[in-house]
Amino acid sequence: MYQKVPDPKVNMSPAGQIAMMHAELVERRRWISEHRFLHALNYCMLLPGPEATQLAIYIGWLMHRTPGAIVAGTLFVLPSLLILMALSWIYLAFGSLPVVAGVLYGMKPAVVAIVLAAAWRIGSRTLRNGLLIAIAAAAFVAISIIHLPFPAIVLSAALIGWIGGRAAPVKFQIGGGPHAAEASYGPALIDDDTPTPAHARFSWPRLLRNILGGLGLMAGAWLLIAWLSGADRTLAQMGWFFSKASLLTFGGAYAVLPYVYQGAVQTFHWLTPAQMIDGLALGETTPGPLIMIVAFIGFVGAWTADLFGNPAAAGIAGAAVAAWFTFLPSFIFVLSGGPLVEATRGDIRMTAPLTAISAAVVGVIASLAVFFGQHVFHTPTGWDWTSIAIAAAACLALFRLKMGPIKVLLACAIAGIVLSYLG
Repeated sequence: MYQKVPDPKVNMSPAGQIAMMHAELVERRRWISEHRFLHALNYCMLLPGPEATQLAIYIGWLMHRTPGAIVAGTLFVLPSLLILMALSWIYLAFGSLPVVAGVLYGMKPAVVAIVLAAAWRIGSRTLRNGLLIAIAAAAFVAISIIHLPFPAIVLSAALIGWIGGRAAPVKFQIGGGPHAAEASYGPALIDDDTPTPAHARFSWPRLLRNILGGLGLMAGAWLLIAWLSGADRTLAQMGWFFSKASLLTFGGAYAVLPYVYQGAVQTFHWLTPAQMIDGLALGETTPGPLIMIVAFIGFVGAWTADLFGNPAAAGIAGAAVAAWFTFLPSFIFVLSGGPLVEATRGDIRMTAPLTAISAAVVGVIASLAVFFGQHVFHTPTGWDWTSIAIAAAACLALFRLKMGPIKVLLACAIAGIVLSYLG
């Protein structure tokens, strides 16, 4: 199922990142053909994890084997990790200053609008029939009213999709088929008729070697952290938690945020609900994948625990641990399963569970917007009508004026500063 490549002029969301890669690698540099690029994109859409990051890893792997995958994936996430570490430090060290408080006051309502826009964007391309709408509604009720854990919702949706793909396959088929129109930009280094490189062909020994090697890296890192800091301490808990979270990121970062919230705020108490909203606002302003918000969570959680007697050093360690265990599975998926997953592409029995999960994700994201709205708009003294007005203006900018989230956040941040000084 080929995906339409998004407009390169959009913001640095996953769609914007994919569009920039398409413009640079397919259109300008001609490293890879349109057909092969879309082939890789479809593969990455089947996997849990940040699809833009996985696409960069995939193309690096296809061109230059494992070293290419490591270089491409690392450089794709490293700048945003470093930027978010710096912003997290500023937030914790100077967050009480009036100007910083004003910025965050304006950005929080914008975050609610951005989450709503994400639910609408994903729902508009996913909920194509009544059955999928019903799955989304059931997921909303399950997580916001019944309070079922996110993994249970994902597994239930996958089971419904697995059954539906056999009983009513038409209901779970979304998008164009393999003969969808494809553009041509001239001969490419890896063209449509370029033979599959030897390292990209499926073999059981290579699959087992990559899986065991990747799992060994994850287990070895966790054991080292547990040995140095204690298995029941913050860093080890983060390693285990974010390993699980990385396996649930179907449908983008917004899909896994409820699960991350449940663990980071309610279970482990690494940060408060207000800090979680602030972190999402900071994550939206940085380049790179939005799932990098895990670095903010790791930084704040380790800073609060003050593991080394130095909050800043603890924060850096927490952010690094969160990023390592969140992104390493993406490398394992691409290096291990690329040839195997490509062999099943287009089989509705394989893609129907993902379609059902994507529908459930819409309901989960909508519940996240409701949750954020409750914390932003309702204060101990009553409704904050100024925040509601900022959120309404942000919705207008996102839905009607088609402004990018970064521009909306910046405008709302400026409004927050002005209002803080006027107040």
